[in-house]
Amino acid sequence: MPDDLIGRIEDTNLADALSERYLAYALSTIMSRSLPDVRDGLKPVHRRLIYAMHQLRLDPTAGFKKCARVVGDVMGKYHPHGDASIYDAMVRMAQDFAARYPLVEGQGNFGNIDGDNPAAMRYTEARLTAVASALLAGIDDDAVDFRPTYDGEESEPVVLPGAFPNLLANGAAGIAVGMATSIPPHNAGEVCAAAIHLIRHPNATTAELLRHMPGPDFPTGGVLAEDAAALLTAYETGRGGFRLRAKWSVEKGKFGAWQIVVSEIPYQVPKARLVEQIAQLLEEKKLPLLGDVRDESAVDVRLVLEPRTRGVEPEVLMETMFRATGLETRFPLNMNVLDATRTPRVMSLVEVLRAWLDHRHEVLLRRTRHRLAAIERRIEVLDGYLLVYLNLDEVIRIIREEEEPKPRLMARFELSEVQAESILNMRLRSLRKLEEMEIRKEHRGLTKERRDIQTLLKDAGLRWGRIVEELEATRGKFGSGALGTRRTEVGAAPVAVEVANEGFVEREPLTVVLSDKGWIRAFKGHLDEDAEVRFKEGDKLKLRLHCQTTDRLTLFGTNGRAYTLKPADLPRGRGDGQPVRLVAELTNEDDVVALFVANEAGKYLVASSVGRGFVVPGTELSAEKRTGKQVLNLRPGEEAAMCVPADGDHLAVVGANRRLLVFPLDQVPEMTRGGGVILQRYKDGGLADAKVFYLADGLTWRLGEKTRTETNLRDWLGERAQAGRLPPNGFPRAPKF
Repeated sequence: MPDDLIGRIEDTNLADALSERYLAYALSTIMSRSLPDVRDGLKPVHRRLIYAMHQLRLDPTAGFKKCARVVGDVMGKYHPHGDASIYDAMVRMAQDFAARYPLVEGQGNFGNIDGDNPAAMRYTEARLTAVASALLAGIDDDAVDFRPTYDGEESEPVVLPGAFPNLLANGAAGIAVGMATSIPPHNAGEVCAAAIHLIRHPNATTAELLRHMPGPDFPTGGVLAEDAAALLTAYETGRGGFRLRAKWSVEKGKFGAWQIVVSEIPYQVPKARLVEQIAQLLEEKKLPLLGDVRDESAVDVRLVLEPRTRGVEPEVLMETMFRATGLETRFPLNMNVLDATRTPRVMSLVEVLRAWLDHRHEVLLRRTRHRLAAIERRIEVLDGYLLVYLNLDEVIRIIREEEEPKPRLMARFELSEVQAESILNMRLRSLRKLEEMEIRKEHRGLTKERRDIQTLLKDAGLRWGRIVEELEATRGKFGSGALGTRRTEVGAAPVAVEVANEGFVEREPLTVVLSDKGWIRAFKGHLDEDAEVRFKEGDKLKLRLHCQTTDRLTLFGTNGRAYTLKPADLPRGRGDGQPVRLVAELTNEDDVVALFVANEAGKYLVASSVGRGFVVPGTELSAEKRTGKQVLNLRPGEEAAMCVPADGDHLAVVGANRRLLVFPLDQVPEMTRGGGVILQRYKDGGLADAKVFYLADGLTWRLGEKTRTETNLRDWLGERAQAGRLPPNGFPRAPKF
């Protein structure tokens, strides 16, 4: 510090001082730490690591060196930060589950997909991969600018030549001051294909590019479950997100058993932590459909999910897992990068590809000019050599006799200083005839190459054609084989799977029993008709219904209202159950007309005690509220008598007066609510029973333990609202079918 500044105090506004210093810190963080460069897709620490390894000659064909040596060089020469952060960056560049195309080839423990930490840098070794070599290609040919390092003793590249599309291929993530970046990895072959299309069609739209590059390609695979319109919007604006799901399949076992095997998990989800999360949710009973989880992974990922019961639907189980666990994640897209002028901004896909192609064009120009300068220097030297062969005796005489041969040669043969110096440095062996032939051959070859280069520099079309050739070579090298095969399956947005409360209930058979006095309960399994079911004293069986825990039941009361019950909510076998009025708002517990498994696709006949009725769609019998839904409007002194499936073409009604009438069902209107029409007229009594059937099959009824069928119904066929006739012989005394 200068002496005149020691002890000097300046008065300044605190807000100005803070804002000035915070701005400097923010700019340093944005430009020197967190945001990648759009041209090579690297942050400074990654670029310095690759360049330091290049300086150590750690090429793909060279031997490995300790990571501690690399980290030490980077920290001492280029990156004055902590060794832990440098080593962490190096480790991530070597992990094949973190980087789609690793830039570092590691030897030793570099961590794993379970989330285990790598070994210390004194134990691990590394060298560059072919992808990193592609990023460095041309760095010694004046392809990019260099700048002094932080201490001024060395120089480092401002950006790498970047023959590999690293920004999109490997992605990037970082948080700066007031801004962040998040770019998912992509398939390098697809990125090169999109870039080639953009070169050939400069006005190509994002939608056209996405035909070649359909979306991210994560190193851990998975399924990209995102709508095509959302993908297009994200790439057009540079902001959005992608839903990524684990890849799973169903493995069948013996006796109808099955299990789900997860073979690929979402990107950046540690497997061990995922298994721990699932196990914890299972222990907390937040995954009622899941029975067990096992990690059977070896080289490949294999998570086994066992359902609690085999009746669970695999799709429903996985939907609950996606909603509750890390088997589904959302990866954000925020293509906030530093452009060629080192200005941070959010770019679209077209802008990112165009910036990278412009950089490749600039690298091609600089490398071509560098090569042209080298050719011209060599041709200048070769011209001097050829002059020696034409005037060999004179050249030898001048060298032998003159005290200062260099200026004499330059004056005598009009040579440049470079030519004269090269002639004086020639060996006598080079004066043989064969060497002259080689020099002339080299001269002709370099002259042709110079002519081609000059043509290339004058023609932009040729330059872009050369870039296309380079992209095709990169695509062929990194876009095929095991490294280039797409790992993430591109799927459509998942179909919404409704997982209501019953979706979390195990699917198992139940038998619902309703007593004569209105007590309801459920038994596990489907009970046989002769199975003994106990009731309270003076009570007996009224209805027995086989169903599943995931079904919905429809209860129809004498008040003309429909109620929806859930079998899983009913009390199980032990005890007497509960009064049905607790689940349905009925006046009396025995006011139940019908109880059946709801079928919204079907139709039902509802009828009152006086013989009025209509056909109602099954959807109109659904009522989630305890108060139910009024379906059949009743008059004073009238009550609902029945609700039966309307599956047939004819309707048979029988009154308490034992009069039977059969007529076509299409004479009964279909309504959603109302009082209905007259089905049968009675002088005394009312409706006793009704049944919908197919006339061709005949009318059946039960007589004791037997079932009888009557096919000749001519005497009872009529029109709706007639009185009917006495039923056939053998019809039950109690007029019930």
